[in-house]
Amino acid sequence: MLEELVKLNIFGFLLILARVGAMMSILPGIAAAYVSTRIRIVLAVVVAIVMTPVMAESLPAPPESPYILFLLLTGEIIVGLFLGGIAVIMVSALQTAGSMIALFAAMANALIQDPVSQQQSSIIANMLTIGGLVLIFITDSHHIYFMVVADSYTLFVPGEGVATGDMALMLARRVADSFALGFQLSIPFLVIAMVYYIGLGVLGRLMPQLPVFFFGLPVQLTVQLGALMIVFSSIMLVFLNHFQQGYAVFTG
Repeated sequence: MLEELVKLNIFGFLLILARVGAMMSILPGIAAAYVSTRIRIVLAVVVAIVMTPVMAESLPAPPESPYILFLLLTGEIIVGLFLGGIAVIMVSALQTAGSMIALFAAMANALIQDPVSQQQSSIIANMLTIGGLVLIFITDSHHIYFMVVADSYTLFVPGEGVATGDMALMLARRVADSFALGFQLSIPFLVIAMVYYIGLGVLGRLMPQLPVFFFGLPVQLTVQLGALMIVFSSIMLVFLNHFQQGYAVFTG
């Protein structure tokens, strides 16, 4: 009896660790390159250990075939990547907004290494992304990660197959919503840029001797950065609300 119990606990732990570990491997702020791999592994193991006694009843019996075990673990990894991918897509809204704002502010060529996306991005996009992640953690919104992975066992029951079609549809909708949000966050800067460019064009026609480039660029930078200072807090609050609502379907 004790041997069977130990085997059951190990099996349940492996199943939960597969889902939790896959999710932790891509979560924004946790899966970043500046976070030690050991810390991520320890966090995933600790969460799996805590969840194993609670979720043991909802787990299937240990399979007799290694092939079935492989399919179960693969399904759990897919679910974990799906849950973590939603967070990545939602955070990318700030990346989109920052890139558009940088374009409107004539700063699109000012690139810097983004520690979150692991690629070159504009300074404004980098600032918004890091600010969004900081806001998630200081408001304890990162607890949604653990709530989602715990509640996901009611939607994605281990051993009952993976609804890849529904997952793909939801990811596609999240991508569309994320891009739309990023564009909406950059609309104030788009309006300012359009008004400024029209006015600068009219001024250039009225004063042909005016060096439009040397005169217009400093003013454009100053106006757009001033607008960013004004609306920065609003952008962060809108993003935080979007982030919390993005996982509402899993937390009920």
